[in-house]
Amino acid sequence: MAIILKGDQEINSVPSTKSKALRINLNANIYGTFAEIGAGQETVRNFFRAGGASGTIAKAMSAYDKDFSDAIYGVGKNGRYVTETRLKKMLVHEIELIEDRLSRNKHPDKLFFSYANTVATINFSKKFKGHGWVGFRFQLDPLEDYNEIVLHIRFKETDARLQQETLGILGVNLIYGAFYMNDNPKELVKSFYDNLDKDQLEIDMINFSGPRFMYVDNRLMSLQLVKNGMTNAVMFGPDGNNLLPAQVLYKKNILAMRGSFRPVTKVNMDMFEKSKALFFAEKKVDPENTKVIFEITLSNLRAEGKINERDFLDRAELLCSLGQNVMITDYQEYFKLVEYFSEFTKERMALGMGVYNLIQIFDEKYYRHLSGGILEAFGKLFYRDLKVYMYPYHDQESGEYITSENLKVHPRMKELYKFFKNNGKLVNIDDFDPKILDIFSREVLRMIKCDEDGWEAMLPEGVSEMIKTNRLFGFTRKRIKK
Repeated sequence: MAIILKGDQEINSVPSTKSKALRINLNANIYGTFAEIGAGQETVRNFFRAGGASGTIAKAMSAYDKDFSDAIYGVGKNGRYVTETRLKKMLVHEIELIEDRLSRNKHPDKLFFSYANTVATINFSKKFKGHGWVGFRFQLDPLEDYNEIVLHIRFKETDARLQQETLGILGVNLIYGAFYMNDNPKELVKSFYDNLDKDQLEIDMINFSGPRFMYVDNRLMSLQLVKNGMTNAVMFGPDGNNLLPAQVLYKKNILAMRGSFRPVTKVNMDMFEKSKALFFAEKKVDPENTKVIFEITLSNLRAEGKINERDFLDRAELLCSLGQNVMITDYQEYFKLVEYFSEFTKERMALGMGVYNLIQIFDEKYYRHLSGGILEAFGKLFYRDLKVYMYPYHDQESGEYITSENLKVHPRMKELYKFFKNNGKLVNIDDFDPKILDIFSREVLRMIKCDEDGWEAMLPEGVSEMIKTNRLFGFTRKRIKK
């Protein structure tokens, strides 16, 4: 529900931007600097206007000239300025200046901070809406090390002035939340949209670090962004740190594997290995310029009604241990996922999937909201040279292996199916391992929870040991072994 503010009146207990800035200004111990590049000094302006800013603001600056910026913060890689690296240099440099210029003996109780942003607002032709990095480095105790919150934003508004104002409100929300909501990171993340609307701004990456956030799992914070509708997709790497999808996927070939991975099984990894081999065999695919994504949809995480965060982290833990990049999306339909990837690359893309997911692609009910129905969806899905690598299904009753050759789709979809199959869009994975085709994640999960024997052999090497050691997916050894 949108929160409506009239002047400085607060509705639904959400403080106004002015009252947040004023509370910070009236705290005698909070003191620091603002460094803002690319969209004016919009955040610090809110603190100046709130009153009492002299007790909070040590310095406010904008190094707009590139030579000045390089002289202060160093030359950026590839000459780029709107990067996470540049933001972190800004944060650290400004804190070092505070520590160097202000005596701790004179200010024993001061909580120093540095706020920084480096952004590019909408361009003149309005083809590029703009994006930016925003960060906050701060103390909660003068004797403690610094904490840090870094996030990436994408502007949705089509007016530079509105984008500047939106950035200013976000900055105030970030600073206020860091000081007064740090004990509840989930609510802190939600508060970024206080006095803002989701149509104004997208937040697609966030990382917490520092002594007060040692207990925070950044993958769970990533999940909050999708769960709260702040973005449609987030990504994290094998080390568990959140990644910026636009940065990771830029001009890359992409192979995506969708599944529940609850837990990841030998079938999942066999599909991955065989799909990767087929993809790398494509003439225009350079393995060195390729990213493989294991994708889980929000609807899959909600399969049992509501999202179980422990269950989500269990899946993430296993995929990360296998060295995979993991993406959480709100794209139930495959064509939306492909459209999303297309924002960042024009290189080759492929999807690895089983029979069940392929049948869903040819189910008309998923496209009733489109004016062009399934034809519109397929136009978006296959408008570029996308390929689907199909992993077979073993029909236990008939003993038959279901491939693209004998797959049955709805009669109305038969000709459409044949068109894409005959044009090489659907490729069978032929060199599969028939011994593992009867392994299903849901059955493995049931066996783990019921403490039954035999599930270990259904999982990739090392996965069962991790499940037991970390007691993932409700594992517990109740029976006494003789």
